[in-house]
Amino acid sequence: MGLLRGGEGPVLAGRMAGLLNAASLLPCQLWYEEDSRAYDGVFWQGAVEKLAQRSLLIFDLGFTNFAHFDDLTERVLFFITRWKKGTRIQIEQVMQSTPQLHDQLIWLGTGATRCLHPLRLVEVEYKGSWYRFLTNVLDPMVLPAAYVAQLYQQRWRIEDAFQVAKRQLGLAYFWVGSINGVKVQVWATWLLYCVLVDLTDRIAEAMHRPFADISMEMVFKGLYHFVKEKELGRASDPVAYLVEDAKLLGILKHRYRPKPTLTSDVSP
Repeated sequence: MGLLRGGEGPVLAGRMAGLLNAASLLPCQLWYEEDSRAYDGVFWQGAVEKLAQRSLLIFDLGFTNFAHFDDLTERVLFFITRWKKGTRIQIEQVMQSTPQLHDQLIWLGTGATRCLHPLRLVEVEYKGSWYRFLTNVLDPMVLPAAYVAQLYQQRWRIEDAFQVAKRQLGLAYFWVGSINGVKVQVWATWLLYCVLVDLTDRIAEAMHRPFADISMEMVFKGLYHFVKEKELGRASDPVAYLVEDAKLLGILKHRYRPKPTLTSDVSP
């Protein structure tokens, strides 16, 4: 609308990127870029500079870059990512080889483009298909090969966070006439997301259940009913109210099933 309307049809409001703590589900850093055509790599340097040494960074194929891999190793930052099909490797050492798992020390690339530092290539067989991961954690005693694929699955947490912010909290669409209006809505929505994560965590603790067993979507929808009850003087504590009516409100998931991400790779 207004100043941002550049033509007919919908106008993209820009791009967002986030650095998410996979354990807490809270964003460590968020970025907004006005150029909706900007590629993911423009956010890379800002993300790396926010990490403490020995942090473990999990990212997808969209950030594959040999120079980035070397930079992380030199900064004493660790990573797990998917191996890009067709990338040439030179095997330095086979550390483990079973019918379902291969763990190898490799050199990535050839000639002038070869990585300066060795990496590990971990290959896991899952339901008849092989999945390949790269990491610069070279010691299997520090990071066992069997854990690599499981840790990479946590990359989906960034997708979950964006899904909540964009769909459930309404950040997918803007009706504003200035970039400042876009920024206000972006930051206000992410602040609400953080409050929702904290509220969901308190409910999970009160119910003695894992966080993953609680539906953030239904917690958010349940707040409407809490407000109505509070106005009538029948409720004062949102946690107590939502825990008491968790089954009625659908807050407790019937059965928690981790999202299968070995076969999915969606860019943040």
